[in-house]
Amino acid sequence: MSINLNKGSRFNLQKASPGLIHIGVGLGWDPNETPGGPAFDLDASAFMVGNNYKIPADGYFVFYGNQISADAAVRSSGDDQTGGNSDTGDDETLFLDLPNVSPLIEQIVFTATICKYPNDSKKDIRTKELNFGMVNNCYIRIFNQDNEEELLKYNLKEKFNNEDALEFGRLYRTGDSWEFEAMGRGSIGSLEVLVEMYT
Repeated sequence: MSINLNKGSRFNLQKASPGLIHIGVGLGWDPNETPGGPAFDLDASAFMVGNNYKIPADGYFVFYGNQISADAAVRSSGDDQTGGNSDTGDDETLFLDLPNVSPLIEQIVFTATICKYPNDSKKDIRTKELNFGMVNNCYIRIFNQDNEEELLKYNLKEKFNNEDALEFGRLYRTGDSWEFEAMGRGSIGSLEVLVEMYT
């Protein structure tokens, strides 16, 4: 049975699902429905950090420009520029093979950032008017890849009027287990501010 988390809540994956190896981390949202408002794209990323809270090498930052981590334990589904698939599935997904996560990695931070693609161009031009206050039904969930069972879900309830970068949640080691914390922490500066934070 899936557990709904609130900001700050924690969940031990192996206690809930003994023998868990392969998980999916899905993010979903609805597109901007404000009349005349800008169309936007959300990007899911993962920062695999060590005990110094920094990525040990560039390959441990998984995003649309690097879709497989250096240890091959984290893989991105790629960039979905549309949104609006939340009723039937996740908009973007990160797939994890937990036993293969490098011993250098103590935690994996899952983030979402918002940007605009004018005229369907792939050039990600950040604009100040875009923020998570425009995003509806935004969530992160973790499921067992092997049987599709959803283990937990965190629906974003916090209100962000200026923030365009979000640390959604993190997985961190607790002995031989992995635990998830719902973070819901917003920042201003889109993906660049998160890269500066973790590199």
